[in-house]
Order: sequence, then structure tokens, then C-alpha cells
Amino acid sequence: MVRSGDSHCGAPKGYTLTNFESLGVSKPIVATLFQLGIETPTPIQEHSIPLLLEGRDLIGLAQTGTGKTAAFGLPLIEKLLADERRPDNRTTRTLILAPTRELVNQIAESLKKFIRKSPLRINVVVGGVSINKQQLQLEKGTDILVATPGRLLDLVNRRAITLTAVRYLVLDEADQMLDLGFVHDLRKIAKMVPKKRQTMLFSATMPKAIADLAGEYLVDPVKVEVTPPGKAADKVEQYVHFVAGKNDKTELLRKSLTENPDGRAMVFLRTKHGAEKLMKHLENIGYSVASIHGNKSQGQRERALKAFRDGSVKTLIATDVAARGIDIPAVSHVYNYDLPEVPDAYVHRIGRTARAGRDGIAIAFCAPDEARLLRDIERLMGIDITVASGEAPANMNGAPRRANGNGNNRNRNGGQGREGQGRGEGRGDQNRSEHRGSRQERRPRREGEGSEVRAGGEERRPRPERPTSRNEDFRGQRRGEAAPNLGPDNDLASTSDFRPSAKPQRPAHANGEPSGHHRGNSRHAHGRPARKHGEDRGPQQAQAGEPRRDGNGGNRRGGSGSRNGGQRRERA
Repeated sequence: MVRSGDSHCGAPKGYTLTNFESLGVSKPIVATLFQLGIETPTPIQEHSIPLLLEGRDLIGLAQTGTGKTAAFGLPLIEKLLADERRPDNRTTRTLILAPTRELVNQIAESLKKFIRKSPLRINVVVGGVSINKQQLQLEKGTDILVATPGRLLDLVNRRAITLTAVRYLVLDEADQMLDLGFVHDLRKIAKMVPKKRQTMLFSATMPKAIADLAGEYLVDPVKVEVTPPGKAADKVEQYVHFVAGKNDKTELLRKSLTENPDGRAMVFLRTKHGAEKLMKHLENIGYSVASIHGNKSQGQRERALKAFRDGSVKTLIATDVAARGIDIPAVSHVYNYDLPEVPDAYVHRIGRTARAGRDGIAIAFCAPDEARLLRDIERLMGIDITVASGEAPANMNGAPRRANGNGNNRNRNGGQGREGQGRGEGRGDQNRSEHRGSRQERRPRREGEGSEVRAGGEERRPRPERPTSRNEDFRGQRRGEAAPNLGPDNDLASTSDFRPSAKPQRPAHANGEPSGHHRGNSRHAHGRPARKHGEDRGPQQAQAGEPRRDGNGGNRRGGSGSRNGGQRRERA
């Protein structure tokens, strides 16, 4: 477990170092850093690099964008270069795990810049791209493997790589991996790597789950804490606008973007659907905007990030999952269009601005049903966020409640739920019983009322109930069909093409007897004598020009007369 006596916070004695060479980094790598414009180590680098070069397990607590990649990457490169052994086929000497594809790619790109003109190999393993291509790349082994846990386990199961040669293990953004549900994958991976290894865990926060994880992975670790958990960068100015609803949020966002045309902004929402909807709205009214969320392909996300980094797109709409770990130094504004459910996520969001010594502004929009979320955020950070406009609701200082005091269900107030958009302006003044009570009771249908009569006097039969064997997880998907990629607002489920068709009912014959049923055993409903099962047509029928089925004696199941296989042949 973490020992408080080993904690290094601030600038302790013995660590007041000002350049990388004095930290123990070799001259060739220092020269490479100088070419990249990196001359002075950040606090997390200054405190971590000497300890990692000593071989200590380490817990690093720092926000995204503080230089964590170099903090663990430079010591790893030094140790790998010192050991001239090459990795065996389908093995790796170093394993770095991160929660998202974007963060994995970002880490790999940074490390590749540090190892210019060196023989070290770096490979990336993420979902969303060809697993076969990744399998081929791992065939000759690799020095550093940067991966997401899920795709790594897929490749392990394919025997494309083994983890028995791992000497260095890094868990980056560990708190985010736990939030995304990777804890079981991490435990599986922990059993595959050797116990004799050096482990580094980096996180922006230190909840109990991270402490428990550190106890499983690390041995006698030292903790380096640069920014206390729950604290934002000092140069971030934070403001909150209290609004009545979603329309007010959109108008305030539009006004702020217009007033800051040269700024680069990130806008965070809770849902994929909400992010895409807001992006299209801003794009339609003339703003330069892109979006990244879980419904975007890997290529779409990479192109959106590249455009945002290059400046061709000024505003990036994102969800928390898609934007975790992204390092874009020039972000001037962060907008919390929706307040996050988890207070720690707010700290991660606003940490996207005020990087590399720059100033930043974080603006939050708070609807009445989000008051408890804002209160939890302020409690975590130990501050009162400055009110820019509006008035704080009465429930900010007490238990969250609705306008009529009937509980705190956010979805009933028109807020957004976990899986999609809320119901618009909300109906907070009506409880569920009132909604049900306003419904008219269905009265029994009177005889003959509302029924349709078909030709022949037969009354239309009611539609049969929907069969339960249908796959209900996908709207309109018939058994055996591929699942359509439908959004939560798709209405294909209500179209006739996607309803299960009941077996058609044949209309009744004019004499009132159902069509298709024999009167007795001798004749069909149309008056022609009935054949016995297996009996072939007689010569009289053949001479009359009626088609004959060859084979199987007229049995419709198989043979050349079958519906599925053969074709009917006319008898000469």
C-alpha cells in the first residue's frame, strides 16, 4: 500500500532540480528533448524521474497535461536502451495501459518523438482498427506496447502476444479506467504479467478504488502528488450560469463563442446523442465545429482532433469518455454544457485548459435539476464557483428537491438521463400519478363499432400480438439479420416494414366456408376433385394443358417441383 512517509508533495528537499540531465537523463535524450523545445522538467517529471530510475514502484497524482507521459516515458527509455537485449517474438518488455484509443495514440506519438534514432520499437493496440494487422505487427516482438485493456486481451486470447516478458507496467489515467469498468480486465492482465516487475500508476484523483488497485499492483510504492486530488489548475477561472432550461444553455454558448472568435473551446455533454445534436445545430448556424463521442469511428475521431489541433476547427463537442486524456495545449475555454454525474469528471474537463502556463476559462451551465451536481462539485473542490448570471436555486444549500417537493428524479424534470436526451422542457409540476390520472379510461368496444368488413361479409380479424421469439434488442431486426446501427431517436420500430408479419388469413369463400379447407375429403373449395397425398395428376389433366410436377409424386417438399429448388416443367 501507499506509505504516507514516502509521499513527495510540492518541492521537497533533494528534488529542487532544474534540468533533465541533473535528473539522470542521458545526454542523447536531453539533446532530443531540446530539439523538441523541452528544456525544463515539470513538477511531476522533476519528482518522478529520479525515483523511477532507482527502480521504485510509484503512484503519481497529477492532472492531464502536466507532463506525465515524459515522467514515466523517459525513465523507461533509459532502462530499455541500457539493456541491449531484443524482445522475443510475440512478447513485449514494457506494457502501458490507457483507457481510450485517443490517449493510447497520444502516448505512443510522444514516446516515438523521444526515441528518435534509437532501435526501440513501439506498437499500439486499440479497438476500432484491424486486429489482424496488429497481430502481424506483434509477430517480431516489441519493446513498448501501448494498449487499451480490451483489445490487449483479445490479442492474448489469439496468442498473438504473451505478457510473460513484461518488466515495466504503466497504468495511465487509472481512475478513468476504473470508471469505464476495466477493473476486471486489469485483474486478468495482472495475473499474466510477472510478479517481479516495476509498476507505475498515474491518476488525477485518488479514490479508495485506486488505493485498493495500488495495493494489488504495486510493491512498497512511493507517492508523488503534484496537484492535490479534486483541485484544478490555479490559472483556470471558473464561472457558472444558472439557467431555466436547455434553450438557455444553447443561447449562452452561442453568445460566448461569438464574443471569443479567436479562442479554442471544448464543450462537454453527458450523452453521445446530445453531443451530436448540439454539433449539428452549431454547424447549421455557421460555427466551425466538430464532435467526438462513442458513435464516431476511429477515423472520424482522429480527423476531428487533428482539425481541432490545427485550428481549422475552433470548437470541439465531446463526451467525457471520448475526450479523456486528450492533450491540446491551446484550449482557451471549457464549457460544461451538461454538468457531469461524477464530480471528479468536472476536474478532468476543466483540466483541458490553462496548460503549458496559459490562462483558461471554465464555464458551467446549471439547470435547476443539476443543482445537486454543482453542489457536489463545489464540495469536492472546496470552493464556491463564481456566479456569472442567473440565481442559484433554493435547493443548492439543502437536499435536492423539485419545484413541488416530490423528490429529485432528474428525468422527470426534463433533464438528461444516462442513455439519452431528456423530454424537453420538463413537467416538474406534475407527478407520475397525475399523468396517469389524466388518461381517459379505455371503454369496451361496442358490438360492430370500429370494425371493418371485407368483401364477402367477413369481418377483419384483429392483428395478432407481437411474437415473443423476435429479437427485441434491435428495432425491426428479424432473426438472423445483422443488427441495424440505430440511434436512440430512430423511429424504424414503428414502420410497417419492421413489424413482424402474422400468417396471412385467406378470405372466406362466397359460400361462407373458409378457403383452403376441404368440404369432406373429396373436393377442393374451387370444385376440382382432390388428389390423395402422393397421387400424380392423371392424363386428362395433363392433356388439358395443366402443368405437371415431375418427381416426388406432386409432393411439394423437395424434388423438382419444390418451391425452393426446382422449376416447373410443362408436359409435352
